[in-house]
Amino acid sequence: MQTRWIAIAALAAALPAGQAFAAQAAGDKVFSISGTGASDNNFDTSSFGTTAELGWMLNDTFEVGLRQGLNILTLKHANDSWNGSTLGFVDFNFGQGTVVPYLGGNFGAIYGDGVQDTETAGIEGGMKWYVKDKTWIGFNVQYQWLFNNSNSIDNRFNDGAFLYSIGVGFNF
Repeated sequence: MQTRWIAIAALAAALPAGQAFAAQAAGDKVFSISGTGASDNNFDTSSFGTTAELGWMLNDTFEVGLRQGLNILTLKHANDSWNGSTLGFVDFNFGQGTVVPYLGGNFGAIYGDGVQDTETAGIEGGMKWYVKDKTWIGFNVQYQWLFNNSNSIDNRFNDGAFLYSIGVGFNF
């Protein structure tokens, strides 16, 4: 427990006191790379991987983009395998400043060894913590559900999975 508080204090001390950072602005392009993880709702199956994201700020609050992920799956009663995902997303960023929370949604496809090729939709939220003018540390949580056609979307919502990531991003 004491180690956790020391790490938090060291991270807080590394940030310049009282400095205001510029957040995203209309027309910015956004690139991020994250380490990812996911678990089913019972935590019997987990995956770990990386995600790259390229986005565009339509204005100071709305961001649209593409997200590409590659994951390794560890399964409780089966061999390990890989999967990939390609998602489009829309996020609403709340305000400007050092910490910028956001909420949004995504839609795309999941494919690979560990899953049947299928569509996915999800809701997401997180925050960008600007440590420099155009550099941030990002935290993201998603709830995604899989479906094979539009008739099965509402039947699959309760069988979704949580995805979480932490990474670094840049506005340019």
